[in-house]
Amino acid sequence: MTETKSRAGEGLPRAPAPDPTAAMAGFLKEFNIFQGNVKFALQQQEERLTMLNAKTMIYGRPALSAQAEADVPHRKAFGAYLRTGDDDGLRGLNLEGKALSSAVAADGGYLLDPQTADTIRSMLVSTSSLRAVANVVQIDATSFDVLVDRSEVGSGWATEAAAQGETDTPLIDRISIRLHELSAMPKASQRLLDDSAFDVEGWLAAKIATRFIRAEASAFISGDGVDKPKGILLPAKVPNETWTWGSLGYVPSGAASDFPTTNAVDCIVNLVYALGADYRANATFLMNSRTAGAVRKMKDADGRFLWSDGLAAAEPARLMGYPVLISEDMPDIAANAYAIAFGDFNAGYTIAERPDLRILRDPFSAKPNVLFYATKRVGGDITDFNAIKLLRFALS
Repeated sequence: MTETKSRAGEGLPRAPAPDPTAAMAGFLKEFNIFQGNVKFALQQQEERLTMLNAKTMIYGRPALSAQAEADVPHRKAFGAYLRTGDDDGLRGLNLEGKALSSAVAADGGYLLDPQTADTIRSMLVSTSSLRAVANVVQIDATSFDVLVDRSEVGSGWATEAAAQGETDTPLIDRISIRLHELSAMPKASQRLLDDSAFDVEGWLAAKIATRFIRAEASAFISGDGVDKPKGILLPAKVPNETWTWGSLGYVPSGAASDFPTTNAVDCIVNLVYALGADYRANATFLMNSRTAGAVRKMKDADGRFLWSDGLAAAEPARLMGYPVLISEDMPDIAANAYAIAFGDFNAGYTIAERPDLRILRDPFSAKPNVLFYATKRVGGDITDFNAIKLLRFALS
């Protein structure tokens, strides 16, 4: 009788085969749970992003940019120099894109950080100075040359057969605007600078801008050109009927030291139309507050005021439809005074300046205070003598 070995598990009862329907149902159930968890996590992430976006809009967080990051090292190093005099961070710091170094210049001082310098420039432009309406150029030289064509180019009609004659050659003038050093010297106590809550950059920008505004406004009006810009009232004044290049034409008011008692409006009208039509399109009145107070009361023959206030915020007042710029450095109404100027100052007056502002910290000269010696170079001169006319308070 042959003996056979039984296989492992043979003879045992077989387990029932798994139900594929139940397995699929379990898989779908687990997948649905996983999908719900993913959706919940995504929803939470979206809510966090929405909250962050709302906070950014509420607090006005500035957008990140490469330019802002590039200015950070200079600003931090400049702040340390202002507070403590530590200039290690400024030495050898190169400013990208400007080909400038913040190291000490030959005349001493470090470049202001870009944000503080921009703040000062914006304050200078927003003031009631001739800078607001003049032509402003930035240069890297010690002077700025302007070529002015002060004559009409010759022209004429030509036919196919007739010989064409020679036309007149234009006359070119070169006006050189030299740059002069403008300085300011605000001071602060060392204890105030040690206070971390004190905004030393903002304080310095306000102090420098205030002093620059006063000095520039005066020089652009009455500067004599000696270590300062040439003002608009510096050239010789002649009656507008005999005007020649190099002088300014004026219109008399018709009274010795004031507006005429009758038909006072006539001198304003004469001043407006003494200016060429091509300049009147961009013309502006320039006067001080006392003169503006007198002009504001003028009425035409129908009883309407010539003066009209601006209808929108920051819009200047207008006289006969032309904007009025108030400059306190213009002379008062007096005998033979040129108290009102009218012209296209963007074409008639040019301001040249270097873009860099330098500052030197002096903790020794005024102890216990610290002096900040700030300098910039600026110049100005008339570049088109036909673009500006004056009102002279005289009989003729």
